Amino acid sequence: MLVEMTAQSASVGAALRRPFLPLFACVTALAAALMVPQSATAQRLGPSGSDDAAASTWTKLTNQPPFQTDTALLLTDGTVMMHQYNSSNWWRLTPDINGSYLNGTWSQLASMSSTYAPLYFASAVLPDGRVLVEGGEYNKLVQVETNMGAIYDPVANTWTTVNPPAGWTTIGDAPGIVQKDGTFMMGQAGQYTTRQVIFDASTLTWTPVGTGKADPFVEEGFAILPDATILTVDCENGTNSERYDPATKSWTSAGSTIVPLPDPGSLEIGPIMQRPDGTAVAFGATPHNSIYNTATGTWAATADFPAGNDMADAPAAILPDSNILCFTSPGVFRGTGTFYLFDGISFTEAPATETSGSYQSWQARLLLLPSGEILYVIADGRAIDAELFSSPGKADPAWAPRITRGPKTMTRGTTVKISGTQFNGLTAGTDYGDDGTMSTNYPIVRITNKATKHVFYARTHDHSSMGIATGSEIVSTMVDVPAGMETGPSLLQVVANGIPSKAKRITIQ
Repeated sequence: MLVEMTAQSASVGAALRRPFLPLFACVTALAAALMVPQSATAQRLGPSGSDDAAASTWTKLTNQPPFQTDTALLLTDGTVMMHQYNSSNWWRLTPDINGSYLNGTWSQLASMSSTYAPLYFASAVLPDGRVLVEGGEYNKLVQVETNMGAIYDPVANTWTTVNPPAGWTTIGDAPGIVQKDGTFMMGQAGQYTTRQVIFDASTLTWTPVGTGKADPFVEEGFAILPDATILTVDCENGTNSERYDPATKSWTSAGSTIVPLPDPGSLEIGPIMQRPDGTAVAFGATPHNSIYNTATGTWAATADFPAGNDMADAPAAILPDSNILCFTSPGVFRGTGTFYLFDGISFTEAPATETSGSYQSWQARLLLLPSGEILYVIADGRAIDAELFSSPGKADPAWAPRITRGPKTMTRGTTVKISGTQFNGLTAGTDYGDDGTMSTNYPIVRITNKATKHVFYARTHDHSSMGIATGSEIVSTMVDVPAGMETGPSLLQVVANGIPSKAKRITIQ
């Protein structure tokens, strides 16, 4: 995202999107003109998008945020951590005693250094539960492609400065992702380069990695696949896509996306969302979209966005029943927003929020919650509107986590270990792309007291895997039993991307 700031409104304008154009722009534009969409081989995995759309609703949070909203992440204790727009401040949304995010309450967390107020940055929840924030296309609304970074400890409620990788004068709106082994990987943005690093969370240091990248990382996003490789769609290389293998630390071609997905002028592109069948949908900044089959390593064009819409910088989140909620707008930073549900075959218009019809795709953020609801907020420094999207569609039981081992009795204030399968879910849950990363592929533990029906979330950490669709692989996580929760017979569930496991009977003492 490269945009001009307007000082009066402290919001992002749409007049100047990019101060330079890549050398590849003319070639990409010609390729786009010559491409002819091909038919897709896709399938619905749950209800049709039209069924979901007809039954779904938006509901405003009872307690609206007392600040201008921005990117949100799901902490491993079930609370939502949200950045305050154009500031160093962060806030927490805590669900109520019944587990309701709709009736949740806001509290302010510790702030980052006062010199660091990023916009359009990389972020991730690490396996130990800490939150890493890196770069920012803007800092204090000045386009500097900052190389600043910080890491948040939710237990101590403190931020620690993270120095940039050696020689990196920019990080900007860098693409970043947590690999299956729990290591955060990031490509450099803010300049045209193929430099790439991994993060050592114990020493807060960086190590250069990566060979064979075909084009720079500018505007690209990452998606983790079931085999632990990382998929990206090139933004400066026609219809080419690439896969990164963490084992060999090298990139290879993943083939042609068939239809052009990046906008040839701005290089913007939409998010990549995994589906429970192992496919990944790459949404375009053109009206086109394409589906990658991870089993065959091939792409097939799928349905275009209706009405000339696109997802040039835009949020998407997958419902538990596999339909993907997409926020779109037409013509790359023009027009106003429309929500659609994509069911693997077609797009169906979804209900609008109170404010979505007044904004463009890049001005909103989504986050999939453990309740299976999707949180929507405006992220442009003007409106405050936090709403939840609800749909009655259900997940296939085969997609749920399964608890295979854990204590039957848990003592408040202690830490226990539980194990099982599919603790990380089958998808990343939510994506935006290079300007905002908020994956939720880690286990959330929810405990319900059988007598009172009160809901408590227990902080998880040190997950043995951050992969998706891990099948029969046993995954473990450590669970901090809340010191203040109620005692007695209870039901414990592991939730991954809004899909809960079968309840395990436990006793809290």
